[in-house]
Amino acid sequence: MLNYEFPPLGGGASPVSYEIAKGYVKLGHSVDVVTMNYKGLKEFEKKDGINIYRVKCLRSKKEICHPWEQLTYIISAKKFLKQHLKTHAYDINHTHFIIPTGVISLWLKKHYNLPYIITSHGSDVLGYNKRFKMLYPLLVKPWKKIVKEAKLVITPSQYLQNRIKEITKQGNFKVIPNGIDKNKFRPLKKENKILVVARLFENKGVQDILDALKPIKEELKKANWKVDIVGDGPYREFLEKKAKENNLRDIVKFHGWLDNNSKQMKTMYGKARIFISASWFESFGLTLIESISARCYPIVSDIDAHKEIIQNQDSLFKLKNPDDLKNKILNSINKKQKKINILRFHWNNIMVKYGGLVR
Repeated sequence: MLNYEFPPLGGGASPVSYEIAKGYVKLGHSVDVVTMNYKGLKEFEKKDGINIYRVKCLRSKKEICHPWEQLTYIISAKKFLKQHLKTHAYDINHTHFIIPTGVISLWLKKHYNLPYIITSHGSDVLGYNKRFKMLYPLLVKPWKKIVKEAKLVITPSQYLQNRIKEITKQGNFKVIPNGIDKNKFRPLKKENKILVVARLFENKGVQDILDALKPIKEELKKANWKVDIVGDGPYREFLEKKAKENNLRDIVKFHGWLDNNSKQMKTMYGKARIFISASWFESFGLTLIESISARCYPIVSDIDAHKEIIQNQDSLFKLKNPDDLKNKILNSINKKQKKINILRFHWNNIMVKYGGLVR
């Protein structure tokens, strides 16, 4: 398995790849992962039956990896694999991300005849994220080649598969949602808390949440409501400034990046009454699934990825519309979350689908 982001590094795709690797082990497969190293981590580690090899790379932060840092992973992983494959043999390579990781997979197929499947996570799809718009023109040809040569390209949502097919029709595609451990995020005694979990980029829409909170601050304050924002990123300074300008500093707290497996993160999900995602686009609403598991009341932007999970109009607000979001918050303050069936997203059920692909 190849992924430049593997716990404790990275965002949503990182724990997803870990759970898939762990699931393969439970199904009786031998799993080796080649990923990035980072200060303080071991070069080799065995965890939950997974052999984790970490190659030396440039990486300044746990939560984000820049394109030039990703390039060092490609170089280091190739160097490592040239030696590693002299003593290790594999039946299939499960790769996470078309770019950058797919570059290595295409090379492995050409030189070692190793077939690969890819799970796409969103940021690796051309045109998906404005952060990489300067790079997209340079990547079109190799990107299409990687997709075409894959045994299968898996997406966590139909929306993301459709985005890929807008760029190329050549390839084999399948939708398999991301999963969740049904016992990981459980409801605790609820408090008047609103939870936001996101990498702090403009496209996550946290600024829209802060603008929605501004006109209802006093109402929330009287009822002792607090807002917890979990996540880090280059937009954090702007958001903290906006929170101050909107006079929200007494009810809004920025917690920074938290390990998804930490007790603090589980407690935040468990105690929150309301969960908000104002994201402009998502490949899959993983944090939404986590919040539903913890019985939070979800309020989410009406993007396709969210609507594939939840259809209740009371929980959906118009994208980039703080006024509509404000009304949804006010309407949901006294509502209890009805149980939403997320059985189809439990990892045991997801791994049945993945297991059938690597037999």
